[in-house]
Amino acid sequence: MLTLFIATFIACQNGNPKVIANLPSSLPEVSAIEKTTTSNLFWVIQDAGNNNHIYGLDNQGNIKADITVKNAKNRDWEDLTSDNEGNLYIGDFGNNHKDETHFTIIKIINPQANIKNTKAEFIHFSLPKDVKTKDFEAFFVHHGYFYVFSKETKKFMTLKIPNRIGSHEAEVISEFNLNGKNNKITSAAMSQDGKRMYLLNHDKVWEISGFDNDNFFKGKITSIPFDHNTQKEGVFEINNTLYITDEYKKNEGGNLYELPLD
Repeated sequence: MLTLFIATFIACQNGNPKVIANLPSSLPEVSAIEKTTTSNLFWVIQDAGNNNHIYGLDNQGNIKADITVKNAKNRDWEDLTSDNEGNLYIGDFGNNHKDETHFTIIKIINPQANIKNTKAEFIHFSLPKDVKTKDFEAFFVHHGYFYVFSKETKKFMTLKIPNRIGSHEAEVISEFNLNGKNNKITSAAMSQDGKRMYLLNHDKVWEISGFDNDNFFKGKITSIPFDHNTQKEGVFEINNTLYITDEYKKNEGGNLYELPLD
């Protein structure tokens, strides 16, 4: 049974993401960012309409790795996450037209700068029969499961899918409304210690803490508004710092940002 939880929102600080690098001009539509436990590179992808490559960037935004995923197509790659073993996962679940009912998570085993080509493994998932299809752009892996968030203006859905190769029916674990305006979730991340999660939007990020297991929205929800509004599509956390990317559009964005947390 789905439950709509009620939480208190506290804006604890204004976010002022600092630009630490410009993203390569050859990658104007970066839709996600992630670091793995076995690489110092920032891994990024581009979304629908682009190639089936993952790129590793250094701290200055230079491309140091360009890996072709030979057996995967970029239908609509939207987000990245990684596990403790250094494996990278691509969320191929964008659904802008809301006409898809089957989705894919692409597993890249331990990407490294010296790899030029790789073959992926696949986790496929579908929605329960009584659930209307949605657009998804955000996910992370946590305790052996993927948590996928739909992109909505109001109430959004959280799915739970086991991190196992094969096909699965997703479990809908919650529906929740963040309240306010401009609440479409474009990326998600779990903190290194597994105690905080982050949901990204173009003009803010939400930090959720104090939850038990995957009852995320029974925890404390803190909204951190940014000082500017661009098409932010990627986020991850390391050492109590958020790293954020935005797409390059209308002569703005196309940057890698750093946002220290309190």
